[in-house]
Amino acid sequence: MSEILTAGVDPGTADHYLWCTPDTVSWGTLPTPDTPAVLTVDSGDTVTFDTVSQEGLMEDQGRDPIAYFGQYGVGRAQVLPEAVELAASDLHRTPAPPGPHIVLGPVRVRGARAGDWLRVDFLDLTPRVPYGIISSRHGRGALPELLPHSADGAAVPVVSKFCSLDEPGTSAVFGYDTRRARIELAPFLGLCGVTPEGSAARSTIPPGAFGGNIDIREIVAGSALFLPVQVEGAGFYLGDPHFAQGNGEIALTALEGSLRATARLTIVHSGLPQHASFPFVETDEHWVVLGMDADLDVAMRHCARLAVEFLSSHTGMTPTDAYLYLSAAGDFAVTQVVDLVKGVHCSIRKRDFAH
Repeated sequence: MSEILTAGVDPGTADHYLWCTPDTVSWGTLPTPDTPAVLTVDSGDTVTFDTVSQEGLMEDQGRDPIAYFGQYGVGRAQVLPEAVELAASDLHRTPAPPGPHIVLGPVRVRGARAGDWLRVDFLDLTPRVPYGIISSRHGRGALPELLPHSADGAAVPVVSKFCSLDEPGTSAVFGYDTRRARIELAPFLGLCGVTPEGSAARSTIPPGAFGGNIDIREIVAGSALFLPVQVEGAGFYLGDPHFAQGNGEIALTALEGSLRATARLTIVHSGLPQHASFPFVETDEHWVVLGMDADLDVAMRHCARLAVEFLSSHTGMTPTDAYLYLSAAGDFAVTQVVDLVKGVHCSIRKRDFAH
């Protein structure tokens, strides 16, 4: 892959198109119920979103994407114009506690109201640039007392690894020493959610019942994310595009890079499992239930409880049967440990119930 996908140039055939400008994004905070919608759609409409990664725009990287990516041999023509525009604009991250993410939205869905679900079907997720960045910064990874450090063993506040994509655009090259490792691409949006209740703007870092920075790698193209609507119109937003991520995301970031995402937004009034209102994912092969808490042990218990409730309401199992089934067949994994609120998710095989 060598070309970039420039905003506004052949954005596809979706019903609507939205890209990042100083007027359509916020930086570091989620929308509130009073945030004006940047787009209004009907239930069932499709939208193509041209998202921008925060990597190369962060203050500790110089807030100059041309210079930042230039140090890795990236020419000006391969830097997204919107990234340059955002870096040069008056857009600033808000006072503490800000997050790092550039948030595109909110999108109002006509007819959505609190108590509904918003189904987000990801139809396509395509890298917009032929490179990505993995970063660890300011003691925010899983091993802050040990890593990252320089070659002489001294602690460093920020370290980033530049990875170019191969020509087919299916994997990234992770160089080390004189050798290379391959990272298979599986693009997804690390941050996608509905507008939470409350007048105060929340940091983008911790996820919650509204979704947000859930960092769950299962929401690739072909999957559906179900979000419990909190406010009238839903107020859908997305950001933090990833090319690939390992469960745990231990160093702080995934392989970060700007994505073009096409999704269908649909209001679901009823017919879903009546478990606790928390996001869940459906793929071709699995239901994926999320649990979150600042304490990883509590997040595990939360996920286990929600998985039991999901199966009980969706399959007719008793809670005890669901508990026993999940012990034998549920696949629990650590989603991420770096977003203040940690995540655990449980994958449940749909084929086990196709009888």
